[in-house]
Formats: sequence, C-alpha cells, structure tokens
Amino acid sequence: MTTGLPSQMQVIELLGGEFARAGYEIEDVVIDTRARPPRITVIADGDTALDLDTVAALSRSASALLDGLEDGRDGGPGSYILEVSSPGVDRPLTNEKHFRRARGRKVDLQLSDGSRLTGRVGPTCADTLALVVRDGREWVVRDIPLASIAKAVVQVEFSPPSRTELDLAGVGEADGTEAGT
Repeated sequence: MTTGLPSQMQVIELLGGEFARAGYEIEDVVIDTRARPPRITVIADGDTALDLDTVAALSRSASALLDGLEDGRDGGPGSYILEVSSPGVDRPLTNEKHFRRARGRKVDLQLSDGSRLTGRVGPTCADTLALVVRDGREWVVRDIPLASIAKAVVQVEFSPPSRTELDLAGVGEADGTEAGT
C-alpha cells in the first residue's frame, strides 16, 4: 500500500461516526493505490438519498478527518483524492434495508426457482417484499419472501410510473414520499 494512506478499516473506523450522525452508513471503502494521486472512495447509503449538498458536507468533514490522520505520515495531507458516493443503481439489492431504501423503484428479480419478475418495490415486512407487478391489464401486489430472491437489481426508468402503481407500492402523494427516495 502507498505510504501515508490509511487502510480500509481505518477509514471506516475514522469516518463511521461522522456519517452515522448525518444519517448514513458506510457500505464500502475502496482505496485505489494505482491511481495518481491515489483515490479513496467512500460508498455511503441511508434511508434518505444522498444529494449533492450532503455529499459536499460529508466530503468536507471526511477530508478534514483523513487529513488529521495523515499529519505526521509520509505523503502529508491531501496526497489522495477523496470521493464520497452512493452505491448507484447497479448495486444488487441483497438485504431488507436495501429493499426498504429502494421502495418505489422498479426492480428486476431473479428468484431461487429460476423465474424472473419485474415490478415496483413496495414495503418490506416480516422478511417479505411487497412487489407491484402487472397482471394482465391490472396492477397487483405480490408478496415475495426475501429468502426466495436470488438476485435483485434496480432498473433505470425513462418514463414516470402510473399513479396506481405508486399508490400500490405505498409511495407518492398518498404517504408524502416520492419514488426512489
């Protein structure tokens, strides 16, 4: 590892409390020592989507904490590029909190029996996902046990979903939230 850079665990330990106070948790830290200058990427997620103002605030506080750690090390403060980011839409949904945070988003599921479903994420309750799917011309809610989901990925949408679909997913004007937040 490049002299002067903290380890992945050191970054998580140093920044975890600061991110938690802001309502986010660190999901991953990637340290790329091959880049010049080296890059430290902190992937954070929370029940509220990261916006640009929050990313900027977290980046400033993380940079100050990391620079404080760097004092006295070879390389000195600022000998890296810091990036704070959200997991992005290509991250697989692997646990209940991922599904909770994706509520209102369209997902593609592969079930453990090999079948596939595409639908809109509704609430999760008792290890079960409510998924809004098309049944003929109607929208219906199917309860899918989380244990039966082999793979789940958020889909990029280019047109807005129908009001009925959002209402069945429990998002939108009915409960004061917006899809994807």
